[in-house]
Amino acid sequence: MQAAPVRATAIPSFTDALRAVESVLMSSGQRTARRNAWTSVLEDRRRAKDRVEAQRVVEQTLTETVTARS
Repeated sequence: MQAAPVRATAIPSFTDALRAVESVLMSSGQRTARRNAWTSVLEDRRRAKDRVEAQRVVEQTLTETVTARS
């Protein structure tokens, strides 16, 4: 008796499913605009995180400088 052949069909991820729906509902230009907007949001978040970290380092350095002079 032979074993049944196994099919290695990957289950699409949630992101893949969303992209498929997006391609049906939106024109190419709309998809590009949405992706560009999302990329901008992610970049803004990254810059905000960097800004907070830089501010923390500056404040810590100032605190250490004042403490060292005391």
